[in-house]
Order: sequence, then structure tokens, then C-alpha cells
Amino acid sequence: MRCSRVYFTRTTEYAVSRVQRGNQPYDLPATSPRDNGAPEPLRGRCLSEFISLFGRCFRLIRLLTKRIRTMFHLLTRYTTESVTNGHPDKVCDQMSDAILDACLAQDPQSRVAVETFGSHGTLMIGGEVTTNANVDYEAIVRKVYADIGYDDALEVFSRVVTQSGDIAQGVDTGGAGDQGIMYGYATDETPEYLPLGVVLAHALARKLETLRTSGTLPYLRPDGKTQVTISDGKVVTALVSTQHAEDVEQETIRKDLIEHLFIPVLGGVENIEILVNPTGRFVMGGFSADAGLTGRKIMVDTYGGLMPHGGGAFSGKDATKVDRSAAYMCRLVAKSLVASGHAKKALVSVAYAIGRVEPVMVEAYSEDGTNLSDLVTKNFDFRPFAIRERLGLTHPIFRETAAYGHFGVEGRPWEEIVKI
Repeated sequence: MRCSRVYFTRTTEYAVSRVQRGNQPYDLPATSPRDNGAPEPLRGRCLSEFISLFGRCFRLIRLLTKRIRTMFHLLTRYTTESVTNGHPDKVCDQMSDAILDACLAQDPQSRVAVETFGSHGTLMIGGEVTTNANVDYEAIVRKVYADIGYDDALEVFSRVVTQSGDIAQGVDTGGAGDQGIMYGYATDETPEYLPLGVVLAHALARKLETLRTSGTLPYLRPDGKTQVTISDGKVVTALVSTQHAEDVEQETIRKDLIEHLFIPVLGGVENIEILVNPTGRFVMGGFSADAGLTGRKIMVDTYGGLMPHGGGAFSGKDATKVDRSAAYMCRLVAKSLVASGHAKKALVSVAYAIGRVEPVMVEAYSEDGTNLSDLVTKNFDFRPFAIRERLGLTHPIFRETAAYGHFGVEGRPWEEIVKI
């Protein structure tokens, strides 16, 4: 809405300036005896021009309002997805965060930026780490792979070096580890303060893993995806693609998942289109079927694509990287705004310049366009070192965040509600 106010002010100034310039734009008579020198035709034309500009300003306000409403996912129909912890991209996320946790467990001041790439029997570890910890990267990724449930062979390569001194000199003084824009969102529509579709997609994926690891459905395998379509606040389509043993029939999988997955999570399947393995077969999965890469599921990690995302991934990064830490802080602030009654839906955004301590921007809006930025900056400190201290981000707490979303899980520091 700030843009519309600026636009209105500038158009008003423009119209007034046309009056003040006299007859030059119109080649009209210089004066009129009735108004002490102001040309009569000019006054009428300027009034007409002002009305026209005011109309344009009003249309801009309506457009901005519409965009704000759309941004706050007041869509009547939308779709979100999640993936299991055995999805190739999520395998890589967990490996990267397991390396981060191992470094932080020995040296809380570790600087870590690690990514993994897996493809058809090969795994590459790359990145920058500055730490006093003694960490066996290969042993860590192999353990994560086995813990998830994979038993095929992996050839592991590693290329990890120390952090660039050019970056370090900015971070050492408390500045941000990189530039970027981060967002946080909360809504009052679910107890998790997340959109309903996001909550249900994660719930289906998490339950799918439980059915596999508990032995309830022993033919299930680690790789899998879920998807939920919401229309007018209700589920209209639910989709699960799950890796499975070769000797099980698709009809058996569908019947079992309706009984053990869809009904318990969704509360029933009446009037819901249920889709299970739409291709008819999902035997080959994991790195054997598809490549995986750290940071490639950022919409699954956050708000399901319903809210903007600055572009930076989370996994494998320590908290000096504001891509992660500031996004967590924005979530805490947005959730606190909603829980404190300042909004039904809140969007918080922050931007940084590498090496600078203070953010270059902090903005917050409610679903009706109310600017909450001043309230936020008075109550919350967005300096990178302050965020790390407030949220306890120097502790090894990150591997568990690398699957089923970073938000909406009680007990995580950024899910705290601060009364404002």
C-alpha cells in the first residue's frame, strides 16, 4: 500500500505543477480577470487531468489490493505437495544437514555450506566448511542413506574446502553471510498456523513413511510423493506416488492406502478423488531412478508455493547464512503476529547485503494490506548474530528439519509464539 500512497502523492504534485506552470502546456490565454491571473481554460483542464490521474491511482490501489489478497493465498482452489524422506532430493538435504549437525556438535561456531548430489550409484559432496571439528563426511552420508532405508552401494566423492576469506571478513564482524530476500508466513486456518493443503500434504508423506518403517505395509519402499488439492477449504483430490516391491498389485496398494493412510489423515475419502501411483508402477526409486540434489525442494520446505520465496535453500547451511536463519526468524514473527491478533494472515519479508549487520529492509503486512512493519521492527531484532542467539541456531538441530517441512512442528525454536 505504500506504493499506492507514493503514487497518489506524486500524481497530485504533478497536477498542481501543471496549474503552477500557467498556460505553457496548452498555449492558452495568459490570464482571466475572474481569478487574478489564472487562465480559465487551464483551470478546467487541470481539474479534468487531476480527476483522470486520481482514477488511475484508484485503479492502482485496487490492483495492489488484489495482488495482496492473491499473495495471502485467498485462492478458492490450490494444490500443494510433499515428499517422503526417501525422495532423492530429500536424501541429499538430510545428508547435508547431518554434516552440519556433526560440525556444530563439536564446534558451535562452525561455518558450513555443504551440498550433496546423488545419481545412479554415485554421491558427490561439495562445499565450504570452516570448523575445528573432525568430521568424516563419507561415514555420515552412508549412515543417513542406510537410516532412511536404502541398501544399494554408493561410490562417494568429496570436495570440501574452507570458506572464502572474502566472505569470512564480513561474517566475522556480525554481518550477513550473503545477500538475499527471505519470507515468513502464518495463517490462522490451522493449529499449525500453515495453509491446510501444506499441513495435509506433509501429514500424508510422514504417515506413508511410518507405514513403511513400522512394517504395517512391508512392501512399501523409501521413495514417495504426496499432493493435495483444496477447493473452498475442502480436499477434492489427494495423490500418493509410492515406491513399492515388484510383486505387489496396484489394487492392493490402493486399497491398503485408503484404509491405512487416506482415511486416518483426511478423516474420510467421500467426495475426494484418490489417486495412487498414476503411472501404474513405481518399483525403481531413489538414486536408482532419479538424481537428487540439496536444496531442490524449497517449496516443500516452506509454504507449498503459496507464498513468495527468496530463492535460497536451507539445508547444509549454518545460521550465518541468512537464507536459513532469517527465514526462520520471519516465520517466528509472522506466527506471533497472527497469534497476537494483529492479523489473520501475516507475511514478513527481510533483505540483507553480504557483510552488513543491519538488514536493508524489514516489511510486514496483514491479509487486508495493513502495514505492520513498525510493530515488527520495534519488537524483533533481525541482525544475523541476534537471530542465531535468540533461536539457538548454533546447536545441532537441523537434520530433523530436512524432511516434511521446516515449519509447523512444535518444539522448534522458530515456532515459538511471542505475544506482541
